[in-house]
Amino acid sequence: MTDKLNTLMDMLLDRARKAGADAADGIVAGGFGQEVSVRLGEVESVERSEDHEIGLRVFVGKRNAMISSSRIDEDSINTLAERAVAMAKLAPEDPFADLAEADLLARSIPAIDICDATEVSSDELRDDALAAEEAARAIKGITNSEGGSASSGRVDVMIATSNGFSGGYQRSSHGVSVMVLSEQDGTMERDYDYTSAVYREDLKSPQEIGISAAERTLQRLGATRPPTGSFPVIYDRRVSSSIAGHIASAINGAAIARGTSFLKDSMDSPIAADTITLVDDPLRPRGLGSSPFDGEGLARQRRVMVENGVLKGWFLDLASARQLGLAPTGNARRGAGSPPSPGTTNWIMEPGDVSRDELIASIEEGFLVTEMIGSSVSLITGDYSRGASGFWIKGGEIQGPVTEATIAGNLKDMLMQITPANDLDFTRSTIAPSLRIDGMTVAGA
Repeated sequence: MTDKLNTLMDMLLDRARKAGADAADGIVAGGFGQEVSVRLGEVESVERSEDHEIGLRVFVGKRNAMISSSRIDEDSINTLAERAVAMAKLAPEDPFADLAEADLLARSIPAIDICDATEVSSDELRDDALAAEEAARAIKGITNSEGGSASSGRVDVMIATSNGFSGGYQRSSHGVSVMVLSEQDGTMERDYDYTSAVYREDLKSPQEIGISAAERTLQRLGATRPPTGSFPVIYDRRVSSSIAGHIASAINGAAIARGTSFLKDSMDSPIAADTITLVDDPLRPRGLGSSPFDGEGLARQRRVMVENGVLKGWFLDLASARQLGLAPTGNARRGAGSPPSPGTTNWIMEPGDVSRDELIASIEEGFLVTEMIGSSVSLITGDYSRGASGFWIKGGEIQGPVTEATIAGNLKDMLMQITPANDLDFTRSTIAPSLRIDGMTVAGA
């Protein structure tokens, strides 16, 4: 696979130069993915895909263009390069887009443990999907199933630039999920659970996922609307990553350069409670967001972005760094069909000192949110409003399920009122513990 990607990349950059590009960079990705889906104890689908995709960005003076294709024969690559150069000549000038200076390019590529060489058969995936669904359906009260699935995949990625960088890596992914239904008094509820990991051995068992999905579904039966008023809200760790995601979007260098973030003037200032520290860790072993270099060939590094509530940095690619007059931070992300842009890797809100149960016990009356529905969040003003469901808390105990609620506030105020729990779960690339946020507006009955 590596030799094939090297050959494709060499051809891609060579054809770009011959077509008239002053400079170019490219990405080549190839691999496979397979998934088995089941429902009610029967296999519904068995899918496997194997493909390659190439992306080419060319520069002609201060103009540039990006083009991609899944056709990797020599004639198609020739045509791709010619079209890219023709497009660049028609594009407006962009003074900020260019390749990295040679001294900024990664000089070495660290070895990160992000690829599981285990070969997983379709039979094994089928067995996992069936086991998850069977465990869920075996729980009394579960009346139907949306199905279970299990997946496995591996991808090879190579990025190279015409001024000297060339690097590649291989990563894997595995997952199991299930969704089931229950009914009470003519009202149907559904819920799910899943597990995902770089290594198959790190997955939770299918039985554990199935039982959890069933219990979550049954807990939702008999839901009512909550009262309206100002209450503390606990974001379960299933949904708390959305808060971390809003912070990441607000400190994205592209938004800062455009002036479209409510945090644009907040560098080195408190933006959250002093219990909050956020780290971007691209070199985390077995991390779902890990990679050894960024989408422009720059070295990755662990960065503390918010420390004890104080904002310490922006996520920057080359273009946003140039616009802001700052050094790039190795946070460029890209796909075959899109140019580089700033982004996170393993974005982690560090845990607090109390458990989720202790957060619940500390609330006289409030809302435990376990599902978010829809979104109206302005990163320009910080205004926040989302549909939610979960459980009502009274006297420090969960009283029952609630649904059709809206929670609202402003992120500027919300971030200052956060208390984190200690229940991190590394099953995704944006990770946060359960969070208590005081003073939220809840609208229900």
